[in-house]
Amino acid sequence: MFARHIKKLLEKALTRSPIVLLNGARQVGKSTLAHQVEQAHNYTYLTFDDEVIYAAAKNDPAGFISQLTKPVIIDEVQRVPELFLPLKIDVDNNRTPGRYLLTGSANPLLIPRLGDSLAGRMEIIELMPLSQGEIFHHQETFIDNLFLDQPLTQPKKYITRDELYAHIVRGGYPSVQHTDVEDSDAWMRSYINLLLQRDIKDLAQIEKITELPNLLNILAHRTSNLLNVAEVARDCKMVTQTVHRYMSLLETIFLITLHQPWHTNISLRSIKSPKLYMIDTGLLCYLTGLTTERVKQEPVLIGKILENFIVSELKKAATWSTTKPNFYHFRTNDGREVDIILENRAGQIVAIEIKGSDTVGISDFKGIKYLQEKVPDRLIKGIVLYTGSQMVPFGNNLYAIPIPYLWA
Repeated sequence: MFARHIKKLLEKALTRSPIVLLNGARQVGKSTLAHQVEQAHNYTYLTFDDEVIYAAAKNDPAGFISQLTKPVIIDEVQRVPELFLPLKIDVDNNRTPGRYLLTGSANPLLIPRLGDSLAGRMEIIELMPLSQGEIFHHQETFIDNLFLDQPLTQPKKYITRDELYAHIVRGGYPSVQHTDVEDSDAWMRSYINLLLQRDIKDLAQIEKITELPNLLNILAHRTSNLLNVAEVARDCKMVTQTVHRYMSLLETIFLITLHQPWHTNISLRSIKSPKLYMIDTGLLCYLTGLTTERVKQEPVLIGKILENFIVSELKKAATWSTTKPNFYHFRTNDGREVDIILENRAGQIVAIEIKGSDTVGISDFKGIKYLQEKVPDRLIKGIVLYTGSQMVPFGNNLYAIPIPYLWA
């Protein structure tokens, strides 16, 4: 069993909020973490994956809530959206912290009828697939270190390029960490079927459910690229409006995520399209047919997937960081770009470029230096993450850093 870095934040949230939602994709470990809370704090545990409990809640949501022994854990709560209004009424009558720990596999912020009904009453804690730090039993502090007003220091541990590729291809779902390729592929295939055949149907009435696997596959091949919905629609032979709707559902169940472009009041002629990523690179590699052996033979294939991997690792680390930055990308009309922009609440930014090479030159900082010139008061560090083994300074607050620094 892997120790989850978010656990302390979850337990803290239960001491101040009447409802806490542990939110994230299926099979990332929400139920395991919820059971740990159950055992440590004497909670009642119920899951809507149990069809009898599901039917009881669906038939009489208000009566179901009134009869529960509190504090209570309700697992996979998104399956019964009718429960949210009775929950609101119940906690308005009794705002004792920690009365409800909910787990959900759909983002309530993207489902207005769910998110709006519990606004101000529910704290959301996000659980993502395992981070590399969780796999290696070390809590990452990379994001917070970036925003400290001090130089970065040389990391002490490294992994080889082949080891890095193996971790990218395996991904972060706990169930596949100790499986062989055949078993991992079988798990991924079953996982996708579960999400598309049941979870999507729970959220929306979709007439052509068979179109979703093809859309997901097309999106996987466009990872780490600017999103052009019209092109996706053409490739899928679907209308643009339908693609927008289906992508919103895929985002809601934590399969894909979009990074919006970073902008400022200064005119930088930046492109306004969002950038597309998959939540997990193991699932991404399964969808694109990328194996560890194929990457070794054709390393050029790893480029966009490497970027997706680093974005995923940073987003995981952000859930327990004190900084909790917003994520963006940056690209101008004349081709200057930065893969990742992290912005803290004070408006300070860190610019991160990703390079799948053992060497770095000053030209790799082109987009970062452009931002350094345009917004010098806001850009506090510029980073090129690469597959080499040494951290190298490239000027004032500019660094080339080995990728394992994220969790070393």
